Amino acid sequence: MINYFSWSEFDKSVEYIANKCKSLKFSGIYGIPRGGLCLAVALSHKLNVKLTSEPIKNSLIVDDVYETGFSLNPLRGIEGSMFFVLFSKKKPTWWNTVNISQEKEWIVFPWENKENTLRDHKKYLDKRGVN
Repeated sequence: MINYFSWSEFDKSVEYIANKCKSLKFSGIYGIPRGGLCLAVALSHKLNVKLTSEPIKNSLIVDDVYETGFSLNPLRGIEGSMFFVLFSKKKPTWWNTVNISQEKEWIVFPWENKENTLRDHKKYLDKRGVN
């Protein structure tokens, strides 16, 4: 199943996260490359918090999708940090999400090259041994 996530949905997600975080004080916002970068930039503008090139103490750390935890888990111990993703394929425990998606759902973000979607989806399935 392929889900085309629109810019409008992205903007609503940024608003949602900003509302959840507006009363918190962050020392910076860090977006996990590549998927979290667009979200980090949008939240940096919305919350008027500096964008950082690495995760730091008391930062908001964001990514596009939580699937295996490969990207976020190593950063979990950063003191005072809060974690947000646009989509989570697992029930959040220590991180926050805007949307819960099915494990097999392939999400195409508006900043991605839509012509490469089918090729990228096939690579994703092959990498995980799913047919």
